Amino acid sequence: MFIYINGQFLEKEKATISPYDHGYIYGLGVFETFRTYDGHPFLLKEHLERLNAGLEEMLISRQFEYEEVLQIIEKLSELNGLKDSYIRFNVSAGEGEIGLQTDSYVDPTVIMYQEPLPLISGVVEKEAVVLNLKRNTPETTYRLKSHHFFNNVAAKREIGSDPSKEGIFLTEKGFLAEGVTSNIFWVKNGVLYTPALETGILNGITRQFVMKLAQQSEMLVEEGFYKIDELEGSDEILLTNSVQEIVPVKKLKDRTYPGKNGEYFIKLCQKYKSNLIFK
Repeated sequence: MFIYINGQFLEKEKATISPYDHGYIYGLGVFETFRTYDGHPFLLKEHLERLNAGLEEMLISRQFEYEEVLQIIEKLSELNGLKDSYIRFNVSAGEGEIGLQTDSYVDPTVIMYQEPLPLISGVVEKEAVVLNLKRNTPETTYRLKSHHFFNNVAAKREIGSDPSKEGIFLTEKGFLAEGVTSNIFWVKNGVLYTPALETGILNGITRQFVMKLAQQSEMLVEEGFYKIDELEGSDEILLTNSVQEIVPVKKLKDRTYPGKNGEYFIKLCQKYKSNLIFK
């Protein structure tokens, strides 16, 4: 498998980075994960906007243009023979001296990984599990998709490796936040609810896209601060991320939900699929 690193396409076993990279020493870096469908990166423009904003927040002096990144994806897809794939685009601060740096980083480490998507037959339903571990607060004013990921790792360890389960974070004040690797939505009486960004969640690209799809369907969408009982009392629960798309929840605690048979899951999935060729 080939990866892209700092202008080169290398077999992954031959790729190296400096031990003085501040992405390694201090966790200074951001990343995006997304899918390619028949070689086309879905919602790439939106992913790059978030990546570039994160780089600016971290004082990493690099911005990425759509065509530049598209060329990397196309070459990598050709080398790996993958048209439908999982992409991780990773930018860390780059090499520096030991010690906290206040100046901008001017030579970041840029890596793009590509992996084949797992073969999955049919719609995957999940069980939502409320975590004991609370969601940590963002490092600055809003949550970046950054290398600071141990809160997520610890949450995954709490629920275990079963891929059919997704942990649901609450904030320290007990408000619904997000999943370990997903944003969360629920439907009640035809209204689509999701936690507000002010709870400290990641503003997921698929989260934003699903909200647009719902609004196009003339579905009322509400963001706010909600407690777990509002999720438990919902008609449908959905999880979203850029690789798994829209995932229906079948069970939360002792209650079961429509899962893949849910009216709004089916409706939103149809809208999602119909937009793949245009984005």
